[in-house]
Amino acid sequence: MSKTRYIFITGGVSSSLGKGVTVAALGCLLEARGYTVSLQKMDPYINIDPGTMSPYQHGEVYVTEDGAETDLDLGYYERFTKSKFSRKNSVSTGQIYHAVIERERKGDYLGRTVQVVPHITNEIRNRIYNLTRDLETDFVIVEIGGTVGDIESIPFLEAIRQMRYEHGSNQVLFLHLTLVPTITAAGEAKTKPTQHSVKELLALGIQPDVLICRINKPMSKEMKNKISLFCNVKEQNVISAVDITTSIYEIPLMYREDKLDEVVLNALGMDLRKLNFSQWENMVKKIRNTKKTVKIALVGKYISLQDAYRSVYESLAHGGISNDVEVNVVKINPEDIDSKNIKEHLKGVHGVIVPGGFGERGIEGKIAAIQYARTKNIPFFGICLGMQCAVIEFARNVLGFKDANSTEFKPNVQYPVISMIEEQKEIERMGGTMRLGAYPCIIKKGSLAHSEYKSDRISERHRHRFEFTLRYKDDFEKKGMNLTGFSPDGSLAEIVEIPNHPWFVGVQFHPEFQSKPTDPHPLFAGFIKAASKLAKKSED
Repeated sequence: MSKTRYIFITGGVSSSLGKGVTVAALGCLLEARGYTVSLQKMDPYINIDPGTMSPYQHGEVYVTEDGAETDLDLGYYERFTKSKFSRKNSVSTGQIYHAVIERERKGDYLGRTVQVVPHITNEIRNRIYNLTRDLETDFVIVEIGGTVGDIESIPFLEAIRQMRYEHGSNQVLFLHLTLVPTITAAGEAKTKPTQHSVKELLALGIQPDVLICRINKPMSKEMKNKISLFCNVKEQNVISAVDITTSIYEIPLMYREDKLDEVVLNALGMDLRKLNFSQWENMVKKIRNTKKTVKIALVGKYISLQDAYRSVYESLAHGGISNDVEVNVVKINPEDIDSKNIKEHLKGVHGVIVPGGFGERGIEGKIAAIQYARTKNIPFFGICLGMQCAVIEFARNVLGFKDANSTEFKPNVQYPVISMIEEQKEIERMGGTMRLGAYPCIIKKGSLAHSEYKSDRISERHRHRFEFTLRYKDDFEKKGMNLTGFSPDGSLAEIVEIPNHPWFVGVQFHPEFQSKPTDPHPLFAGFIKAASKLAKKSED
């Protein structure tokens, strides 16, 4: 029998309680005790992946090394742990049904009726076991998306019930994250929703071993005792998940204080190894003791939803950690700005970042913001579409190509400085068809990018269809925008920068997908360092 232990985290009462961060924090704590972990997200939606969803629907699309478009929770998993993730770590109902139906069409079921049980549940279990087929880990922690009671989640819950039945309680553990709301008028926390949520689970054949309760202040012993009694969970296994005010990176410390890792290890009969947590603690201490701030303008059309640029926000914070500053992000909708009011919108900012995206909406506002940052010597960082907008802005306002644009927005433009990658031209389907995943990049020595990376060969993750049009390379470099990063064969431009500027870099890839709080990405660290210098200069 496999030695891997399986931990399943479900959610109740309400969505968005923080299952993803809880999975990541538990993985962080178990790694700090010397165990190996693999984390997995199971999403109940019927889409194959979130690649074609609007960011307003699902937040950002997180891209793995192998090019899978996944749920943003995988970003938390990678930021909180040392593990690397692949398409195996992200599963959706759409993938499950697609695989089963394809098998049925090939005749693999030998004429039998294909049903949710056992065929769909077997495929779900198979996806979980897949994580340890190549490399066995001590723990597999699986987040079941959605909320208990959702019709879409039932096959996943049935699959994990079967796993508990097959492997027993010493190898499979159930954690349930629930809400203990406080009635404002009475100022009293109520346990009834948690009791009902556990009853929903029990009706599906699952008795939770550990309850993690979202609450605005730590639970009293009496409240824990009450929840323990009514939910049939040991009192020491009722954990307070108190609202965090400073940083999400405090969450592993909060769970450690309530002994979540000890509860899990004891329940599974695992050794309580020594906790080596100093690196994480020191990082959180730096966040808590930061006194200086820098103001960064993020110009993006999805600013109304915090999760739409989640990895960018986190990477900016990581850059702040490495420079002992707090990053204050000013969110600016590019549709609200133009050349006339740009000064008002960017007043007092120490850096401008334009993240990735798709579509023409807001492009002119982004270009106006980039022109202001370039001409006023404000540090600028362009990511994917942000880099492409920087190229368009430079072509129009420095090279004099007034009609310069991307063929994404204007197919028959006179100066197509951004155009579709050759191999993408025949593709009509949208899902999973872009240049996706990690690709190598060669950086020119002596460039700003080279000094930040301290390497001439890097690997970064991509998600795009359009690229810099190489026939304009000489025009740009003659006027002062250098192309300093290329694919190994020289066919794709990856990095542009302006040397006679405090810090001006555009990248075709997504560096935010490789940044961690304990290991900030060099470009984000460099960008915030440049912004800090401007902030200090402004104070003087």
